[in-house]
Amino acid sequence: MITVSLCMIVKNEEKVLKRCLDSIADLMDEIIIVDTGSCDATKQIASAYTNQIYDFDWVGDFAAARNYAFSKANMEYIYSADADEVLDEKNRQAFLQLKETLLPEIDMVQMYYANQLAYGTIYNYDKELRPKLFKRVRTFRWQGAIHEQVGLNPVIYDSDIEIIHMPENNHKDRDLAAFARMSAEGVRLDKRLHNIYARELFISGEKQDFLVARDFFRVSCKDEARSVDEIKEAACVAARAARIAGDAEDFLKYALKVTACEGCAEICCELGEFYLERKDIDEAILWFYNGAYETESILDIHSSGDVPLKGLARCYHELGNEEQAAAYEQAASEWHVPET
Repeated sequence: MITVSLCMIVKNEEKVLKRCLDSIADLMDEIIIVDTGSCDATKQIASAYTNQIYDFDWVGDFAAARNYAFSKANMEYIYSADADEVLDEKNRQAFLQLKETLLPEIDMVQMYYANQLAYGTIYNYDKELRPKLFKRVRTFRWQGAIHEQVGLNPVIYDSDIEIIHMPENNHKDRDLAAFARMSAEGVRLDKRLHNIYARELFISGEKQDFLVARDFFRVSCKDEARSVDEIKEAACVAARAARIAGDAEDFLKYALKVTACEGCAEICCELGEFYLERKDIDEAILWFYNGAYETESILDIHSSGDVPLKGLARCYHELGNEEQAAAYEQAASEWHVPET
């Protein structure tokens, strides 16, 4: 049986930490809690489960805090958990079985992160695989009879374990503020963070969030080192921000950038809103229809589902066609996010 260190970074988690630890503590061989500045009972709650509680001065960097927690681990594997996660009994037993049967060559185990859509998070599916269990010390081997090199790709196992995500609130204000701060400081976001910033704006952002992000994504559209996909997502944000700002010329500029790259449901919905605001109902219907039936989403899956269907319903209300409006309203209410 493998041994596992639980590593957590926490701050003001008194409402959820006990629930989390009650569900996983007995599965762990070591529990490490790194506190980044709690002013509630978080550390007191943690002390009932472990004496390995460390303070870490918050520097605005989750990776730095998590790396510090990992540095304190002593077991064969490290399980990384957040305080708003829970393992139910079925998945506790699956975790125990995993400990008993995991092959030594496995470097990383992925588990399903479930219950995503219930809390308005930045994800487009209710569950997705995430790396959660990591081998603490990896064995490096030379590979290749000629032009040999050290093999660096981890051996990954996709388990069936489902972790229930049960946050007390949506973290979008924290996340978007962090992105705004980084962009103001001139930080160039890598492809993954660039996508997450755009995705979080479309899924959870408010008008002011788009206006704050506007200049950053306009610059991204000119960045020759960005991929076509990155430019498309940047142009979607820039177009939404321009529409919110009432800048029609800028809106059309960025909308055309996206349509020139095969388009997407997000920009179809933006064009639908643009023309609906101008009472050009026929043109709005064309674009909402394309969003619902002819294109795919790249940032928010609702953009190819209930959002354009609701837009079509509003258009037909404007035309006085209540029967067609009701049909699209029903279609929107029956639409659901695919499970995977």
